[in-house]
This record gives sequence, structure tokens and C-alpha cells, in this order.
Amino acid sequence: MKTACIQMDSVTDIKTNIEHCCELVTKAVHDYGVHFVVTPENTDFVRGAYADMFAGALSYEDHFGISRFAELAKDLNIWLQIGSMTVKNQSGSLSNRSFFFDPEGQIVATYDKIHMFEVTLDNGESYREADAFAAGDRAVVINTPWAGVGLSTCYDIRFPHLYRELAHHGAQVITVPAAFTVKTGQAHWEVLLRARAIENGCYIVAAGQGGMHGGEKKTYGHSMIVGPWGDILVQADDIGAGIIVADLDLDTVTQVRRSINSLEHDRDYTVDVYGELS
Repeated sequence: MKTACIQMDSVTDIKTNIEHCCELVTKAVHDYGVHFVVTPENTDFVRGAYADMFAGALSYEDHFGISRFAELAKDLNIWLQIGSMTVKNQSGSLSNRSFFFDPEGQIVATYDKIHMFEVTLDNGESYREADAFAAGDRAVVINTPWAGVGLSTCYDIRFPHLYRELAHHGAQVITVPAAFTVKTGQAHWEVLLRARAIENGCYIVAAGQGGMHGGEKKTYGHSMIVGPWGDILVQADDIGAGIIVADLDLDTVTQVRRSINSLEHDRDYTVDVYGELS
């Protein structure tokens, strides 16, 4: 399963980002012969303020990126996951939605990011996605000709139970399109990706945003593909647009899970708490 991650440095203009993404995906296919391509979170645009995101977001019906990427997948005869685009809902909220296209250009599935990023860092950065976005409520696994592919997005990586459920439902590859902050990326990006791969004996395919976005926000980059033993197969530069490629050998998933088959060792248990905190 020859797989590519597209790293982007999306700007505020949707059309510019979509066309740039199409160029990178096309290059990945023509230069490396990949079968499956994953793009980052916020492929269509990145804006610092939530008010600006509301102003710039398009509805599902009006989002021209959907038809453009469907056409691209069909023209290139590939499986294509657009890591996420921002979709304006009728309720007025936004959805951080991933789109998964087959080689016929059909949308096989969509996934709305479940866990909303809410954090205040000691450098003054503050994010409250729930102020703008509606959280998703369903996990997604897609059976491709090569492997079961589970979907997640960015902050989801901090919730290992989601990845466990995806693995239990057949995911041998789990994608993590992301737009990690620099501070959290430096501290946690690699270790979290490797941990999720090791825990579940699966490939992790993490396509990230990397760069400055409209002078308001900087993302970490370092897009990465991790093997089921926790080994980093390939990693992108810290910032800037680019392509990384790896061959995913699904027999390795079988071998690793046979060696340490923790997926079959999960047990139900109760928790006893003693004493009181002072």
C-alpha cells in the first residue's frame, strides 16, 4: 500500500489551497506511484480567529473543494483522504470534516472530528474549538483493497480509546491529519503517534500543516508515517509544503500483532477508589 502524506502551509484563501493541494497530490502520484494519499487537517484554509473561520467557511452544498477533489481522485485513480475541510452547518456551527474518496471519485465516508481542542498554553496561546465547531459522534473505518483504514483528526491522538476501537473494528492503518501547534508538537507529536502505533500494532499516517498561516498562527509540520513496531518510516521537514512516501507492508501488521497480541488481551474491570483527597 504505497502511501503519501501531503504536508501543507495553507493560507486563508480556499481556492489557492485547493489548487496547491491538487498539485502536490498529482506530483505524489506521478513521481512516486502512490495508491493512497492523505492531506492535512484544514486543507481548505487556516485562519487564526474563529470569527474569520465562520466568515470564510462554505456549506457542504457550496464547497467546491468536494467536487474538485472527487475529480482529482478519479483522474489519478487513487484513494484520497482530504484530511479535513471546514463545513458550515445549517445550525450555524462548523464541522471539521474529513472526506475519503475512492478511485471512482465517490465519497466512501466522511468523518467529523470527535474531540475538540481546548487548551491554554503558558505562552499565552489559547484554543477553544468547541466555541465554533460541533463535535462528531461516530468513529469510522473504511475497508480498502489493501487494509482497513481508521480515521482520526489531530487532537483525537490524545484519546487512545478511540484508536483501540478503530483497531478492534479492523483498522490496520490509522490516519491522523493534523494542524499541531509548535509548542505541543515539539513536546508530544512524535511520542503520541508512535504510542498509538505501538499500542495497536498498526501503521499511523499523519499528514500535518507546517508553517505560518496569515501571520497569525504557526503549525508544527513534521508529517510522519510510523510502522506498527513504532518505528518512524519517514518524516517531513518541520515546516513548508512537501510530500513524504512510504510502502506499507500489511504483513508487518499481522506479524507484530501475532508477536504482541494485546488487542486480544483487553479485559473488562472495575475501579476501586479508597480514601479521600485532602
